[in-house]
Amino acid sequence: MFFARLSHPADFDGWREAARRAVALGVAPDEMSFVVGEEAPGLFAEPLPEEMPDDAPPIAVAKAFPDLARNMLCHSDPERFLLAYRLLWRLQAEKGLLEVASDDDVIRAREMEKAVYRDAHKMKAFLRFREIETGEGRHYIAWFEPTHHVVELTAPFFMRRFAGMVWSILTPLRSVHWDGADLSFGPGASREDRPKEDAAEDLWLTYYASIFNPARLKVKAMQAEMPKKYWKNLPEATLIEPLIRGAEEASRRMLETAPTLPSLRHERVMEMGEMARAAKVAAVPHGGNQPQTLDEARAEAKHCKACPLWEPATQTVFGKGPEDAPVIFVGEQPGDQEDLAGEPFIGPAGKVFDAALAEAGIDRTQAYVTNAVKHFKFTPRGKRRIHQKPTMGEVKACRFWLEIERDIVKPKLVVALGATAAATVLGKTVTIRDTRSRLIDIGGDTQLLVTVHPAYILRLPDPDAQKRETEAFHADMGLVRRTVPEIALAA
Repeated sequence: MFFARLSHPADFDGWREAARRAVALGVAPDEMSFVVGEEAPGLFAEPLPEEMPDDAPPIAVAKAFPDLARNMLCHSDPERFLLAYRLLWRLQAEKGLLEVASDDDVIRAREMEKAVYRDAHKMKAFLRFREIETGEGRHYIAWFEPTHHVVELTAPFFMRRFAGMVWSILTPLRSVHWDGADLSFGPGASREDRPKEDAAEDLWLTYYASIFNPARLKVKAMQAEMPKKYWKNLPEATLIEPLIRGAEEASRRMLETAPTLPSLRHERVMEMGEMARAAKVAAVPHGGNQPQTLDEARAEAKHCKACPLWEPATQTVFGKGPEDAPVIFVGEQPGDQEDLAGEPFIGPAGKVFDAALAEAGIDRTQAYVTNAVKHFKFTPRGKRRIHQKPTMGEVKACRFWLEIERDIVKPKLVVALGATAAATVLGKTVTIRDTRSRLIDIGGDTQLLVTVHPAYILRLPDPDAQKRETEAFHADMGLVRRTVPEIALAA
């Protein structure tokens, strides 16, 4: 019988080194034990030899085993070290052991890992620092009572989250200290070592009480996520029960004082009606005469207020190209760069578009390029403006401008770049999958070709998928050139 001594209850590095030696020496699991710190080994146990045998075979483990072992060794089960060693021993002969979901050892190890993850999550969620003044400046101390040995596991999270603070986390099992440069670990502490209060706590309690929403209170769900055993160490716990008791009365007061609002459907119908009326007014410029040239239409569109998008946008981004263009390319809406410059398809998606045209031998200056919606819809995020998909109400309000462009240009082919553009041209919602890469008659001598929007290709995270979609988009542009050969680049 052999034993290995580990320095602390979650000493994965010490266990791994000892376990590798034991496997190399051929020590079976029932002949091996592990002790922590000053624990006494078994009566007849001998220290595991320090040297690895010269003829020891290489240790083989599944790729997932080191992480599983590291996590399960943080469990409080006294048999965790021996269970991890038994798995390592068995993996030498059973390479796919961890894939056997019905194996008792694997089941137990996975359950330990899940319990450790839950405990680590609770520590991140329910740990509260309190500030104290020391001779060296401010020091933040937190007290937490974990079920398992998760201090080593969670310490890097707090190091990253509070890198600019000097802090210590005390638990009954283990303690950790961060001085702004290094983490150091020590033995457990007691509740008496924690600070009792700090100056910021009253502010935190005021904030917590002010954001409490009694109308959304679900006590069972709250206690499932934040069990009562954690309440004793949370400053806000003193408020929880009084807030729960007063929730019903607070909800009643909210209902009595709430304003009466129209239904969402009513607001939507009214919004659509206003947009339609504005569109009708804007569609009859010059006292009822429709623009006869693109320049006239472009000038009228500068003053378009048919939908709310005109207000936050920099300007109207009208189409660009010759009035006798044989093909119209229709996108969804201008982007950030297009909104600033006043020209369609000059941003990142425009570069993908230009590359596809060049690959197909298409002269962009011979085509008319526009968008279904003429104003940039966006959501501010810091200094950036993030594209936001236009609603069908906004698309319908702007559709008459595209119809004017088509009436003036009279193209042989309309290319819809994306589902929004296709829906605008056809007047109904369609899917790219059902309509892509085939010519559709849309009245007169005009055909429609539906393909993806170049921005879709840019957003694909998988390089292989991006390559496939790029090739398919280039193929669609090749079909455009064959259908309308007059837009080919001059030889």
